[in-house]
Amino acid sequence: MSTFLSLQGGSQVPALALLSLRKTQKPYFHLTGSLFSTGRANTFTINCSGFDQQGVDPTVFQSVFNKKDFRPVTNFSIPTRINISFTLSAILEVDAQLQLLTSFLWLKLSWNHPFISWDPEECGDIKKLAITAENLWLPDIFIVESMDVDQTPDGLSAYVSNDGHVVYNKPMRVTSICNLDIFYFPFDQQNCTLTFSSFLYTEERMLLGMDKEVWEIMDDSRDRGRTQGEWELLGINKATPKMSVGTSLFDQIMFYVAIRRRPTLYVINLLVPSSFLVAIDALSFYLPAENENRAPFKMTLLLGYNVFLLNISDLLPATGTSLFSVYFALCLSLMVLSLLETIFITYLLHLATTQPPPMPRWLHSLLLRHASPRTCCPAVPQKENTSLGLISTHLSGLKEPGKLGGKELGPKEAELNGGTGLTRAQLADLWVQFGHMMDNLLFRIYLLFLATSVTTILVLWNT
Repeated sequence: MSTFLSLQGGSQVPALALLSLRKTQKPYFHLTGSLFSTGRANTFTINCSGFDQQGVDPTVFQSVFNKKDFRPVTNFSIPTRINISFTLSAILEVDAQLQLLTSFLWLKLSWNHPFISWDPEECGDIKKLAITAENLWLPDIFIVESMDVDQTPDGLSAYVSNDGHVVYNKPMRVTSICNLDIFYFPFDQQNCTLTFSSFLYTEERMLLGMDKEVWEIMDDSRDRGRTQGEWELLGINKATPKMSVGTSLFDQIMFYVAIRRRPTLYVINLLVPSSFLVAIDALSFYLPAENENRAPFKMTLLLGYNVFLLNISDLLPATGTSLFSVYFALCLSLMVLSLLETIFITYLLHLATTQPPPMPRWLHSLLLRHASPRTCCPAVPQKENTSLGLISTHLSGLKEPGKLGGKELGPKEAELNGGTGLTRAQLADLWVQFGHMMDNLLFRIYLLFLATSVTTILVLWNT
């Protein structure tokens, strides 16, 4: 005989059918009550008696381990707060060509697990346990600028406190995008960003916070820095923008990492040898212009400087224009200009001893205006010409005024040249003076360039 149960409204159903319905719907009601209820806390209390004598029994945590695939909350509408901090242990590499920064971090994540709690007094005063991280729910925090797949080593553990506070530390080798400006190389300062965010949970499900203050992260990074390499850490700042993806908003924390290159290596290996070569080339102006060894000496310096540039190419940035590249280009240009000027002066002195060309009036006036008894090259013998107010330089092969080719000039040979009122010997002396004036001008340009370079480098180094 079947038994019927009366429901509201007067309808009757078999008791066995109702019992069967309750059995099939029990899991559904249990899931709804544990995940979506708003007024009930479902905290799992661990029976830890005997942990201090017999060790930890893994079976008491099995209920927690079975829920590792789900975000641990008693109310699914409440977001989980993840606190983030890190220690920047080393700056391994800065690739200017690929615009990448490679660094080594110790990342620390902490959050509350509401399903874990125990009474320390019942557990031999045990307040913290280390549990294998793969048995717990872990937040999907990643670095937005990262260009590498996460290579977190296996077998890491997380510390769990008796009140459910979980702390998870992991080492990370991070290769991230960084917008590098190398114009002031090697005195450059770079600003890179490390943005931590979740790629699965929106701000309605996960909020990010700070486990430490920024100044504490900065102090720890400086104190625990393991390298004294090319780069040094200047400072760390943070911002908390929101990342919008479609209609979803993701919480994130952006850290601005300021680093500076240590320039000593580059100054010693690049700047000092280059400055020595340029200074020696500037001192070569003290050699007499008529000296036949001056041009070969400058050619040797120019060849040595080109070899020097080939050897240092690996130390310079592969892309972009840097201040050092401009400096080396100017040095090379000055040395080439100096060699060309020496060749021109040598040719001009050769003409002055054979057949001096006519001198334009504007150049003659310029020489009269700027003639001075002092020249840049004290090694060149000088004698004042009282008739013209110019410098009469005695060169090998150049005869005294009034004599040419070893004999006195006749009336026809002493006629005015080109309407300038000068004899051939006086014209030759003017061309010689013009050559030394060019030497003097180029020498002053060398001195100005060296002084400007040294001043610029000192200012950049100190700032």
